[in-house]
Amino acid sequence: MPAVDWFILAFYLLGTAMVGVFVGKFVRNSSDMFTASGTSPWWASGLSAFMTMFSANTFVVWGSIAFEVGFVAVSINLMYGVAALCAGYFVAARWKAMGVETPAEYIRIRFGTGALHFYTWSMMVLRVIGTAAALYALAKILVALMPLEEGNLLRDPETGTLSLRYAILVFGTIVVLYTMIGGLWAVLMTDVLQFIILNLAVLFVVPLALGQVGGIGGFISQAPQGFFEVVKEEKYTLFFLGGWAAIHFFMIGAEWAFVQRYLCVPTQRDARKATYLFGLLYLFSPILWLLPPMVYRITDPTADAEQAYILACRSVLPGGMVGLMLAAMFSATASMVSSQLNVFSGVLTNDIYRPLAKPSNPQSLLRAGRVFTILLGALIVWIALEIERWGQVKDLIISITELMVVPLLAPALWGIFSRKIRGAAIWVTGLSGFLLGLAVRFGFGEGGMLAGFEGLNTWVLSHGDLLKTLLGVVYPVLILSMFELAGRGEAPGWIALEGMKATADSDRAPSEPHSNPVAARIVAVCLAVCGAVTIGLIPFNDHSRGILCVFGAVLFLISGTIFYLTRKTPTIR
Repeated sequence: MPAVDWFILAFYLLGTAMVGVFVGKFVRNSSDMFTASGTSPWWASGLSAFMTMFSANTFVVWGSIAFEVGFVAVSINLMYGVAALCAGYFVAARWKAMGVETPAEYIRIRFGTGALHFYTWSMMVLRVIGTAAALYALAKILVALMPLEEGNLLRDPETGTLSLRYAILVFGTIVVLYTMIGGLWAVLMTDVLQFIILNLAVLFVVPLALGQVGGIGGFISQAPQGFFEVVKEEKYTLFFLGGWAAIHFFMIGAEWAFVQRYLCVPTQRDARKATYLFGLLYLFSPILWLLPPMVYRITDPTADAEQAYILACRSVLPGGMVGLMLAAMFSATASMVSSQLNVFSGVLTNDIYRPLAKPSNPQSLLRAGRVFTILLGALIVWIALEIERWGQVKDLIISITELMVVPLLAPALWGIFSRKIRGAAIWVTGLSGFLLGLAVRFGFGEGGMLAGFEGLNTWVLSHGDLLKTLLGVVYPVLILSMFELAGRGEAPGWIALEGMKATADSDRAPSEPHSNPVAARIVAVCLAVCGAVTIGLIPFNDHSRGILCVFGAVLFLISGTIFYLTRKTPTIR
């Protein structure tokens, strides 16, 4: 990789850390750190939720599917948009209306302390492992594109590239640093910046990649047969797409990282608008950012599918912008890592530590939150470092993670609407869903304990995707429906939440609360700096100078527009 790309990558990573340090001055207590004191702009919350769905898997997994089977990868990702729009309509405002500071507080009040501990530790284990796996995947794909000269201390002697362990340590440390210092404000600001840079870079990649294959007409004429089919009947059917949308409705509606985005904005209306923005973006953006690997299938059909995305970018982008694209790939995973770090350190601080450490004050809670962020971050980095040694164990862990998510999320989401269900619903749905999923996932096939039932074994192996949907959506809904029908009277948790809601409504200030414009101004400054750096790349490129000029000009234009729109909004101190 050219030196200029290394410079851009290092500059971007340093700048990301500096944003976290700068917004740290707005973090004076635990409310600032974990909910931005409810003053986040709705657009920042929506863009942050959008970026939370990204990770290295977006480029590796979805990029490889787009490279291999074509447009169906876009169809699958569009379901995120459908799920988010449904969550915005039915769920987002309800979370904000309850008056809770964290989703864990809702679990404790609605279902009891026992359910809180079951839910907290289960979700934390699952998300820490999943986040570590994403950090490992990011480092794995990036180091393959970073060869180093012999004698470099960061070089892996076996591969000749940047050492995987050093990459994990560097990337993980940067994320932990800015999340620990800047809290949710740092997460939101870096997410917005990452969104703009990533999508602008993709907007430049698409026409350049199409130009290599003769434009849109050349792409369509040279594409493999069936490359533009919306569904694939052998695997990615309409039923699969429907199930995918339903599963992610539960995830976007009740996953703590997303719920945090509903709670950090000033009003219920803002919570709904943020989720609508997230959903609308996912209704068209997958077409843009999955086109590069699809087009690269024409350019080099023998390429490694998992590297197709970055190879497509490297083949058309000028010097310096490849480093920017690598930085954007880092940012996508960093968004997910920082979101999980912030939400679970918030849970440990407010819902586990605070009841035990009496008396507590805002400063002690803030210190505790930062300590928990460091400890969780260290755990994530350690798992990412060790995951390669575990070999097939990592696949086992990730599979177990997939089995647990929806059975845990469904009762929490159901409890927002139902007056009847109680804490037992979380235990029964979560544990039974996990055990049943475990039996289906690992009990059949070669070596499975249930493989002796040949007819059942054959059916399970041939209907794997159907069973995932049934276990992930239909089964939890059936169990919760039974609890609903068997319930008598209003649950104590429901009554307590209604009381909190009434108190929050009576205490609300008569004037409409507004968001903090400092967030937008920080983004504007960062964009202006990125624009200046992009213009500065022009002397280092013999070709594509016009692209760099336009890219920098667009960044300056967005920056100036943000400053203009926020010029009269008072700053919240």
